[in-house]
Amino acid sequence: MTVASSTDLILDALDRYRAESRDIARSAKRWFEERAWEEARRGLAERLQLYGRVVKRLIVDLQEMLGDKALDKTLWHEVRACYSRAIAHRNDEEIAETFFNSVLRALFTTVGVDPDIEFVWFDNEILPSGDESPIYRAFFRTDSTRQVVRDVLTAYPFSRPYVNVELDSELIAKRIDEHLLGAWYHPDFESIEMLKPVFYRNKGAYLIGRLRRSSRVVPFIIALLSGEDGIFVDAVLLNEDDASTLFSFTRFYFFVDADRPSEVIGFLRTILPVKPLAELYIALGHTKHGKTVLYRQLHRHLLHSSDRFCLAPGEKGMVMTVFTLPSFERVFKVIRDAFDAPKNTSRREVMSRYRLVYENDRVGRLLDVQEFEHLAFDREYFEPALLEELARSASSSVKITEEHVIFAHLYTERRITPLNLYVDEAPPTRARAAVIEYGNAIRDLAAANIFPGDLLVKNFGVTRHGRVVFYDYDEICLLSECRFRPLPADEDGGLEPQGPSFYVGPNDVFPEQFRAFLWRKPELRALMDEAHGALFTVEFWRNMQTRIAAGELIDFYPYGEARRLRRRPDPASI
Repeated sequence: MTVASSTDLILDALDRYRAESRDIARSAKRWFEERAWEEARRGLAERLQLYGRVVKRLIVDLQEMLGDKALDKTLWHEVRACYSRAIAHRNDEEIAETFFNSVLRALFTTVGVDPDIEFVWFDNEILPSGDESPIYRAFFRTDSTRQVVRDVLTAYPFSRPYVNVELDSELIAKRIDEHLLGAWYHPDFESIEMLKPVFYRNKGAYLIGRLRRSSRVVPFIIALLSGEDGIFVDAVLLNEDDASTLFSFTRFYFFVDADRPSEVIGFLRTILPVKPLAELYIALGHTKHGKTVLYRQLHRHLLHSSDRFCLAPGEKGMVMTVFTLPSFERVFKVIRDAFDAPKNTSRREVMSRYRLVYENDRVGRLLDVQEFEHLAFDREYFEPALLEELARSASSSVKITEEHVIFAHLYTERRITPLNLYVDEAPPTRARAAVIEYGNAIRDLAAANIFPGDLLVKNFGVTRHGRVVFYDYDEICLLSECRFRPLPADEDGGLEPQGPSFYVGPNDVFPEQFRAFLWRKPELRALMDEAHGALFTVEFWRNMQTRIAAGELIDFYPYGEARRLRRRPDPASI
């Protein structure tokens, strides 16, 4: 009876979580139609808190029901078997398994993985191929490209009409024909296959699909906006790089109402074949399962890899000890026990800043960070120099035994090329482009009410698509919290070793000083002045604060101007 009751209690909580999560995702359609952007922001916050809230409530209920049997592993071994049978035919079985593990890990404060009571699977997984699935619909090309595109658009009705579906269809069709002529040497295709769920994020809605000819497919993504006069197509994406940018690890998660997550992921893998599986789950809002997939991928990689965890190359961090596995595209960060001068912060403050990144829109300029607790790895996977550094600098977060290295807490994010190294090694044209992108990144973050805190070039990196992003979050804060001040008349903007001769508050920022430490090479510093000189003025930052305080939500597009159907002026100059 206890086994069945425990199973039922967990299933009820799982169903409640999935139902509430999907309710929020369905609300995104109304927010988009009604341009209710503030409601959408609140919905984001609600979704981020939902999983933890449901799990915490469930643990209390289990403890009340089971009493002193709550930590009986023999009982939980039987509950896992009963639960496994109950979820065997669910459309979200993988999410259900991760949910069970979340509950058990929180209940037992598990270190590492407990195979006796958790769902453990480190072998390969076969995702649905995306063919013959109820999660997408096919539109066959029986007439012109324009007609089949029109059929696609009208298959997704909104409460407000399309502004001009005929013109949008014609413009999209022209883009398709031109693209296929270059990719396949002729514009013919058999069908357009579109996922049924609409993907919503920020102010955009995205229809995700693929163009098919025999066994060949190319991405086909329609970006919709909700204007004052109705719905219109803003852009069309037709290559893997553009699709990858839309699903980038530098952007916030989508609202997607999908009852079959693995089938949606399987479809997406056909147009994003190199995108890590974990990142796709995370992009769809299944962050817990994304972390599960990431850990399993790392575990499998270690079993088949000859390299070991080692200290990350480059300058040593003042706040974090950073290490990597050279053949695995992640870096791992552990908070140090003590911070080097001039850093003046605390462990709690650092964690709150990383939480800020998790909870706020990253606008394509901040790396997604995943937080792990109680991870354990075999000691043999670590280089001696890294073990020595962890023992010396992060003993409060890391326990090293004869056989294992146990992390009480760590962060992980995608590994990218540090901007300072990129600029030193890149050809002059790319180096100049990176400098301009660096300024663009700072502007975009400011418009999103984010101030990086530490603008040193080494704290930024370059993605494989050439986009500059920020990844060192120990001083990040809301722009609205900063106090931007001009330097007193007798100061020249330099950084004297003894410090300034005037009072500086904890949130005071002096933009005129930025010039002193951004670029070593004079030609790059001159380029920065020419392209982004406004960043060195107090007026720029105060103006941005005024716009944010007025409630202005500045638009950020996850695609370039060339992908838009019609050129439009930016809604506001940033």
